[in-house]
Amino acid sequence: MATKTDVTKTDDERAPEEVPVAETPEKEAPEAETGTERTEPSAEEHEEHDEILAEDDETAAPREKSGVGQGAAAVVSAALGLVSLNGGWIGTLASARAQLIGQLKTSSTASVSQQIKAVYGDSWHATALWAGLFAIVALVTGAVVLIRPAFGTPGRPQAPWIKSVAWAGVSLGVIGLLLAVLKYSDALLGLPSAS
Repeated sequence: MATKTDVTKTDDERAPEEVPVAETPEKEAPEAETGTERTEPSAEEHEEHDEILAEDDETAAPREKSGVGQGAAAVVSAALGLVSLNGGWIGTLASARAQLIGQLKTSSTASVSQQIKAVYGDSWHATALWAGLFAIVALVTGAVVLIRPAFGTPGRPQAPWIKSVAWAGVSLGVIGLLLAVLKYSDALLGLPSAS
């Protein structure tokens, strides 16, 4: 009986099918092949997603509103500051009304200085008064816009353009108020003397 001898073959002596193939990582099978198919989100998941979006909208809305409100107030402050420099339309009406009242109340026998004061001086003061009121409102509105972040949500900075416009409103308000006081006290462009 013939004995079988074990002969180990070297890598070169092996048949081509016996040469070990380098192991390559297997590609992950698509989900359909692994047995887990992707399913559409359930109605509950849709509702949860909608609730999260609604909460995000609710938290974002106050920020937007506060920025818009502060910006609008800053623009109003600057506009009122500009109006305070000339008294505006209301100041013109008040001046014309004061002039008419002065003409009606002044008799023809009144002295020239009394007529000038009643007809022109009162109308000049009415214009100065309305200009001063617009200046005060512009000043207060601009100041409120500038100090508003101190009472708001911490860490939320105010937009630079809002600060700039609010400072413009405050500056114009101060200038308008100063001019109104000078006009009303006759220190600026006072009434001419009749003598």
